[in-house]
Amino acid sequence: MLTRVVLALCCVAVALADTPANCLYEDVRGTWTFSETERTGDHTINCDELGPIVHTKTFTLSFPNVAKDELNNEGTWTMIYNQGFEVNINERSYFAFSYYEGDMDSAVSYCDRTFSGWSRDKTIRNWSCYTAQKLNKTAPRVTYNNLKALSTRLYKNDHKMIEDINASQSSWRGKAYLQHESYTVEEMYRRAGGRRTIRHIQPKPAPASPEQKRRVAALPENFDWRDVDGENYVSDVRDQGACGSCYIFSSMGMMEARVRIATRNQRQDVFSPQDVVTCSKLSQGCEGGFEYLVAGRYAQDQGIVAEKCNPYKAEDGPCNRDLSCELTYVSEYDYVGGFFGACNEEVMMLALVENGPITLAFMVYDDFMSYSGGIYHHTGLSNGFNPLEVCVCDVLCCYRTMYKHAGRVCDTNHGVLLVGYGVEAETGEKFWSVKNSWGPKWGEEGYFRVRRGTDECGVESEATQVTVIP
Repeated sequence: MLTRVVLALCCVAVALADTPANCLYEDVRGTWTFSETERTGDHTINCDELGPIVHTKTFTLSFPNVAKDELNNEGTWTMIYNQGFEVNINERSYFAFSYYEGDMDSAVSYCDRTFSGWSRDKTIRNWSCYTAQKLNKTAPRVTYNNLKALSTRLYKNDHKMIEDINASQSSWRGKAYLQHESYTVEEMYRRAGGRRTIRHIQPKPAPASPEQKRRVAALPENFDWRDVDGENYVSDVRDQGACGSCYIFSSMGMMEARVRIATRNQRQDVFSPQDVVTCSKLSQGCEGGFEYLVAGRYAQDQGIVAEKCNPYKAEDGPCNRDLSCELTYVSEYDYVGGFFGACNEEVMMLALVENGPITLAFMVYDDFMSYSGGIYHHTGLSNGFNPLEVCVCDVLCCYRTMYKHAGRVCDTNHGVLLVGYGVEAETGEKFWSVKNSWGPKWGEEGYFRVRRGTDECGVESEATQVTVIP
């Protein structure tokens, strides 16, 4: 059982793009009243306006992820980053975004209530709408945009910074990419994860249990889904363009790989990121979102279509899904480790080897833009471009719970796909092998390696996995 989780935190950092809400664990933990409409809808239900209340339930959300109703029936719950929370109990699933007023420049979060959300049973039937209100009020959380002004000028490679990167260390190499200079500064910002304005703090990886360590000891020293007994189960690298859709590309890449694994490469689907950009109410399209809601809840509720059914345009717009296309669904989804805050190197290795590639959240610093090969770590060098660095990554903030734990002002903003791990033969340095969505001409043919076991740039703090129905 996990022995720590993110609670009330004393300082904050920039959050992954989504809504302006900024609600932390202690804001949500407690007893809630859920007010629910009749359970007669289907997946097309519109919850923009709440109908007559038919069901009222009381749920107590406890440490670390235990949910109980007024009859003491037990289920689970998880934060979805700082955006909302999901409760699974009594064979039903509930999700809603936390309530806020304002916009991406400034907002007030009312974390003791939600917007109208969606509820349905485990068979994905009997849909309803609901809102939730916490019994004990929490103080409104005021947040302001601390971003630098985004520029429409063209991005320029910083050749001096690249020289300094290569002179300061030998683990990885940087180079200038001419294709980057075809994007504006704002578009490069979106490629790194999209607009994010809310200050937040990211958890450190959870301590590994003795059982997790024992199981990991039996795994191979090197593993990669691109070469398992000569078979490649990973789809081709794609380019997200100027749209902040990295979280969708990593999600689709995970589903594509897991379909290949389940069918022994008999199916080699390429799924449609554009379908999520324009059709999902669980994300903000080109302004960002979360793999848990895309590869998980959306794929389970609505299904995913092939690329040809909604070709990628790298822009927001109306939903143009071809309704005649076949759908692919997932039967299960979760955060690796069981809930948000339970991730670590060991559970990631186990999930990767036993089940297939998993999505990761990763912090993109501006030195990463020039990565061309090797085992990446953040050098601390900056060209002043990165509008996401507003705090120092090593600053520690402590909070009280039954255990003490230090969070850090080091956030994640970019969705990527973990496909393997290994150890560098010459140096003994451990690494993860990760698929990016910046095209095959970036990095190591579209991939990068990053230090493993040190939570480099938050890479071991948040991962998602799904079970695909092939």
